[in-house]
Amino acid sequence: MSSDAIHVFAILTAAEGKADPLRAALSTLVPETRKEPGCIQYTLHEASAAPGTFYVYEVYKDQAAVEAHMNSPYLQAVLAKAGPLLGNAPSIVPTKQIA
Repeated sequence: MSSDAIHVFAILTAAEGKADPLRAALSTLVPETRKEPGCIQYTLHEASAAPGTFYVYEVYKDQAAVEAHMNSPYLQAVLAKAGPLLGNAPSIVPTKQIA
């Protein structure tokens, strides 16, 4: 994997009673994001002990690929839809793999 690769960990928590629609909205991102030329990996997880808490692990070939993803129309549409479904602001942490 390229040393320029950007790894992103995102945590999104559903508002009370909104886990199902948030899960559905986030799930639509998986196939679309995986089609992006700069996407290396994109996986969606849900905490076993805390249903409604979602973790997204993303790997992009470089910062330009991250920016392309963030500006994609389908991501912007899902973010607009997901906003009222969230219990708090998402936590998004870009990282570089070190080992």
